Amino acid sequence: MYVDKHTTKMSMPFQKNNQLGAKKRLKRPLDKEVISFRGYEGQKEKLKAVSDWQERLRDFVERLICEQPHQNDER
Repeated sequence: MYVDKHTTKMSMPFQKNNQLGAKKRLKRPLDKEVISFRGYEGQKEKLKAVSDWQERLRDFVERLICEQPHQNDER
């Protein structure tokens, strides 16, 4: 344990390449590219209050894509 002499806070040092850190258990690997869009005013804060919103949004996008006829499908 490390004690900061200037602020008297105790903290654990971060070890590089730590294998014990929190890991997300996702159904599928994530793309390196980000999907983004501009929502209506206030939606961002409300969305963050929804539990598991990111995974639920990914599932919704997948359903939305499946509803469309397959044109230029890259799979």
